[in-house]
Amino acid sequence: MSRDETFVDFLAHRGVSRRSFLTFCATTASALALPAAAAKEMATLLAAAPRPSVLWLSFQECTGCTESLTRSGSPTVEALILDHLSLDYHHTLQAAAGEAAEQARRAAMEANYGRYVLVVDGSVPTADGGVWSTIAGVTNLAMLTEAMEGAALTIAVGTCASFGGVAAAAAIAAPSLNQSGARGVGELMDAGVIAERPLVNVPGCPPVPEAISGTIAHFLAYGSLPDLDAQRRPTAYYGRSVHSRCPRLRHFRNGRFALAFDDEGARSGYCLYKLGCKGPETFNVCPTQRWNQGHSFPMHSGHGCLGCSEAAFWDRTLAPDGSGYIGSCFYPQVPPLV
Repeated sequence: MSRDETFVDFLAHRGVSRRSFLTFCATTASALALPAAAAKEMATLLAAAPRPSVLWLSFQECTGCTESLTRSGSPTVEALILDHLSLDYHHTLQAAAGEAAEQARRAAMEANYGRYVLVVDGSVPTADGGVWSTIAGVTNLAMLTEAMEGAALTIAVGTCASFGGVAAAAAIAAPSLNQSGARGVGELMDAGVIAERPLVNVPGCPPVPEAISGTIAHFLAYGSLPDLDAQRRPTAYYGRSVHSRCPRLRHFRNGRFALAFDDEGARSGYCLYKLGCKGPETFNVCPTQRWNQGHSFPMHSGHGCLGCSEAAFWDRTLAPDGSGYIGSCFYPQVPPLV
C-alpha cells in the first residue's frame, strides 16, 4: 500500500462501504463522549488521514490483544484499522521473518524517527538484564528502549503492557516474588528506565476491540490523545465501573445474589458479587461494547468480573494466608461491599 494512500482509500479498496465507515465514526465519537458534531468531523479527518508508520512490539504476552482486534469482525473498520497501521513491523502479522524482519523494523524507525506510533503488547521483563524474553537476540527491554526514543506516541495494549499483567503476578508460595521483573510500559517511564513519551494505556485481558480501534482512530483523526484518567486510560472506555453498567445490577439493588454458579439464583441471572465478581472496583466498557461483535461478556455468560483492566488484577487482593486471590476464580470469597 502506498504511504500516501488515505485511510478511506484503503477501506474502499477492501470493500468497506462509506455507510460502514460513517457508522464506525459515529459509534466511535459517541463512545469517546465527543460532541454530537464530532462524528462528521472525525469522518472528514479520518478520510484524509495518511497512513502513519507504526511499530507493534509483542513482548511477554499471549497474542490475545491482537486476536481481540483482528477477530472483531470480517471485515470491519475496527479490524482493518490494524491492517492500515501495522505494515511496517508486527510480530504476529508481518510476512517477513528473521533478519529481514529486524531490518524492516530498523529501517522504519530511521525513516520515521520522531513521527511513528509505537504499539506495545506484553509486559517487559527487567530481571537478570532482561534475558527472560528476547527477540533476535535482543532483550525486550533493549528493544523497547531503542524504539521509545523516536516514538511520537506509545499505546500500551492489554493489561500486560499497561501494568505488568500475569507475568508480573506474585507467586502464591512467595507473594513478593515477580521472578522475571515484569513491568508495564508506564512503570518503566515513571522510573526513568525508558524515554518519557505520550502514552495511552488500553488495558484488558484482552481489551474490548473497540477500545483499541477507537483510541487509534482518535489519534489518526486529531493527532492527539483522548481524555485520560490517572492510570493513562481513555476515560471514554474506562471512566465507569463494570458494576454500574452490568445487566445484573437490578438484582444487586434488590439484594438478589447467586451463591453458587449452578444454583437457582445463577440460573435466574442474579448478581454474582458474592461469587467474587469484581465489577464494583473495575473500570471497563465491556458491559456495553462486549466481545465477539457485541455478543457477550463475562457476566452475560454467567461468570463474575475478574477485574482484568485494573493494575495488578491477578493478585491485588491476595488472601492473608497466601492460599489464593480474594475475589477471583481461585478464591471467590469477597469482603462486604461498601
